[in-house]
Amino acid sequence: MNKFSKRLLVGLTVLGLSAGAIVAHADNDDGMAWSHDRMAMHDGADQGKFAEKMKERMAKHQAEMHDKLKLSAAQEPAWKTYVASMAPPAAMPQRPSRADMEKMSAPERMEKMLAMMKEGEARMSQRLAAMKTFYAVLSPEQKKVFNDNFRMMHGRHHGHRGDGDKAPK
Repeated sequence: MNKFSKRLLVGLTVLGLSAGAIVAHADNDDGMAWSHDRMAMHDGADQGKFAEKMKERMAKHQAEMHDKLKLSAAQEPAWKTYVASMAPPAAMPQRPSRADMEKMSAPERMEKMLAMMKEGEARMSQRLAAMKTFYAVLSPEQKKVFNDNFRMMHGRHHGHRGDGDKAPK
């Protein structure tokens, strides 16, 4: 194979893989294209409607998890504390508008992004502490159920299959 053929083959392979990655990223967990609700989250439009749907999904997931874990009466207080910690804050931090971001210098924009990341990290640290407290009261069987469901939920949330990204055979 000459150099041109090899480069062409590599280029087409990269192009094909890139197209596949774009399609996979654009699909949500139901295999459908991005919905208006998801786009609203990113555009800043209709955030109240999006937040309400997210609350409904979270409540449904928590109810399913509660049923699967088969919690004892002694574990219920830890569950309630854990669920309360996972609730989004009453006032979600607002992202600056594009117009405001465009007025900032590059270092100012990066400082703003870093501050928002630190706020998110603080919220995640609080949730982790609550999760560890809840996880400590679970039996080994319940921990397995919790681990499996957490992996599935968060794998799908980030556009992955939740099974270590192994393709179905």
